[in-house]
Amino acid sequence: MSFPFLIFGGMNNNPKYILVTGGAGYIGSHTVVALSKRGYIPIIIDDFRNSNRDVLERISALVDQELIHFSISCQNKERLRGVFSQFPIWGIIHFAADKSVSESVENPLKYFDNNMGGLVSILELASEHEVNNFVFSSSCTVYGEPKKIPVDESFPVSHNSPYGYTKKVNEEMIEQFAASQSGFKSTLLRYFNPIGAHESGTLGEEPNGKPDNLLPYITQTAAGIREELTIFGDDYDTPDGTCIRDYIHVVDLAEAHVEAMNQLENPPTPIQVFNIGTGKGTSVLELVKYFEKNTGEKLKYKIGKRRKGDIPAIFANTEKAEKDLRWKSRLTVEDAVIDAWKFEQFIRNKRNRE
Repeated sequence: MSFPFLIFGGMNNNPKYILVTGGAGYIGSHTVVALSKRGYIPIIIDDFRNSNRDVLERISALVDQELIHFSISCQNKERLRGVFSQFPIWGIIHFAADKSVSESVENPLKYFDNNMGGLVSILELASEHEVNNFVFSSSCTVYGEPKKIPVDESFPVSHNSPYGYTKKVNEEMIEQFAASQSGFKSTLLRYFNPIGAHESGTLGEEPNGKPDNLLPYITQTAAGIREELTIFGDDYDTPDGTCIRDYIHVVDLAEAHVEAMNQLENPPTPIQVFNIGTGKGTSVLELVKYFEKNTGEKLKYKIGKRRKGDIPAIFANTEKAEKDLRWKSRLTVEDAVIDAWKFEQFIRNKRNRE
């Protein structure tokens, strides 16, 4: 395999290779695009259990370069060691994890094995190869069910599902690992609910099988792939009875990871934690209405029972990220539904051609 990036790197006096685990996934793929646009050289690691291989071609087209990529599980240390040995990796962004709250309730052992075991492997290799810059994909689920909102980074850490538990433990693992390693620096990004797609419409959330997240279920229902959308509960203590979340556009989220990597050049402390969200709450029913308004599509939906592991409402206090990370969301929920619908139509046309 030839890598034009190596030529590009040779033209750069200080090329920075960034290992992106889960780099072909939803958030990872957008972050690879953002890294490339900002002059970093991403190395994608993905075992494609929860992503599609043709995403690589779409990313490559967006950045107008071939990609460095390897089909490897994060727990396969021997194969990963070869990647670490082949490239002068400067930093790591660790996404690769199972992420469904409902699935984690049904199958917690899968989440303990993959989410914690994968992180152990990556940290071991980071130590072995002296890679000291680490950005971790955490989640607002570490706040459990907060007593008040918006939540800031000083709120007590808890969990409300096995998935949330793995993120909480992952953060603790990184903090304790950092304490044992001279020079190791990490930024933990606790982000809220990513939605949307790349503005080109060629990159977005593309779940294998039935979607677990709300917006892809909405777009698939509008496209006729799903018969109807079920809203899980309308009797929560919220203005319209449906759950409230902080929906952040995935492109904004990707940019937050680039800013976090930039800051690891000279961070104020070895471990930093940031909420990544919009600072605004949107209910499930409001998101449905935004979709209908901005696409002209009438959505078929019904109200179902509450889902285990869901909390009534959560959204972020983003002041710390705005001040210390110098990052702020710029895209709206309405931007996100428009981009997601554009991506759904791209995928539908792609399937029809196949």
